[in-house]
Amino acid sequence: MSENKIPYKIYLDESEIPTKWYNVRADMKTKPAPLLNPGTLEPLKAEELYPIFCEELVAQELNNDDAFIEIPDEIQNFYRMYRPSPLIRAYFLEKALDTPAKIYYKFEGNNTSGSHKLNSAIAQAYYAKKQGLKGVTTETGAGQWGTALSMACSYFGLDCKVYMVKVSYEQKPFRREVMRTYGASVTPSPSMETEVGRKILEAHPGTTGSLGCAISEAVEVATKNDGYRYVLGSVLNQVLLHQSIIGLETKTAMDKYGVKPDIIIGCAGGGSNLGGLISPFMGEKLRGEADYRIIAVEPASCPSFTRGKFAYDFCDTGMVCPLAKMYTLGSGFIPSANHAGGLRYHGMSSTLSQLYHDGLMEATSVEQTSVFRAAQQFARVEGILPAPESSHAIRVAIDEALKCKETGEEKTILFGLTGTGYFDMVAYENFNNGTMTDYIPTDEDLKPGFDAIPKFPGNEF
Repeated sequence: MSENKIPYKIYLDESEIPTKWYNVRADMKTKPAPLLNPGTLEPLKAEELYPIFCEELVAQELNNDDAFIEIPDEIQNFYRMYRPSPLIRAYFLEKALDTPAKIYYKFEGNNTSGSHKLNSAIAQAYYAKKQGLKGVTTETGAGQWGTALSMACSYFGLDCKVYMVKVSYEQKPFRREVMRTYGASVTPSPSMETEVGRKILEAHPGTTGSLGCAISEAVEVATKNDGYRYVLGSVLNQVLLHQSIIGLETKTAMDKYGVKPDIIIGCAGGGSNLGGLISPFMGEKLRGEADYRIIAVEPASCPSFTRGKFAYDFCDTGMVCPLAKMYTLGSGFIPSANHAGGLRYHGMSSTLSQLYHDGLMEATSVEQTSVFRAAQQFARVEGILPAPESSHAIRVAIDEALKCKETGEEKTILFGLTGTGYFDMVAYENFNNGTMTDYIPTDEDLKPGFDAIPKFPGNEF
């Protein structure tokens, strides 16, 4: 089909919404390393995870073999409220950049939660309800995951307890109020409500918190209350599985118009958006059917891919969770109180970490003010105010498009727009006022986190 026939927004029919999630691990030659029991350092068995996670989600977490997993009818029906989401050709951005590159973005902000997080939240709430649980606990950074989960729990009549990173709790009161409107309780983390929270506050008085802190509190509450389980919005294999619907829809839409991306770009915090977007394309790459340049973009203030160590580490600051092999800055790393939103986690998905370690994707880090310059430019020409997280991908997409302008190459660029930035106006205000600053941790800043990574045979880095 000729280029001028490609519409600004490409929508799939409702009948084209995927009915199966894609599990990229099935096609990986080197599988992600298993989770370890922190006490025995042995691979965790399914039954050891049952006190923390829903049983069906444990099965998905440990499934390295099945390429496709059926999406239950109840979840498919919920997806129809806001899916399929549009794939947009960024004609206006292309014109503003005067680039020969063709730029597409998958927009996941067309639901009340404002982000892609709802794709996994509804799945995890469904499995909790199916198991007969009273409710779930979780953490949230920027608040997108907490918002999505509160919506999903309201839909299924589940109690929802959210531990929100303190700096985001203070920066984003309206995101907090959306969660409360949907019936969730929201606690700034670290808090005095939990044993691990009190320990963290004693060790780090006045801390602005981290996702690792909030995870520890949520896990403690889940394991100490009957009828509750913990759910997580990123990092885990099960989450990347649910988010594969993003990439599956994207690939179907691009195939429909005969478009093949040369470069695929996603923001990377824990890995949910990036992993979901790239999954079917990475599957083709793993099977030798096609090749793509895949770029993970992270904040320079929390550079787990670009400066982290590939090692087994705790998934949480309180060191109560299993050990995962990932690119990590150390579970005790507390990122600066910047506006990177949800991109503050100290580690990266084990699946994505293995793919990166095997050279199947690239990673780069970008500074905060540069990210917001890209966000502002995008908003002015494309008409969507992007979330700070997504704007990391926008920054690199613009940079790659400008490289095409220099070389004259007509590359096709695809990036993920995770959601909208309407709850991030404090960040935009700081940028517009010229008070936003950049922070890049020094090697000395990173050393305490690295020093605390568990030391045992086979975990050298």
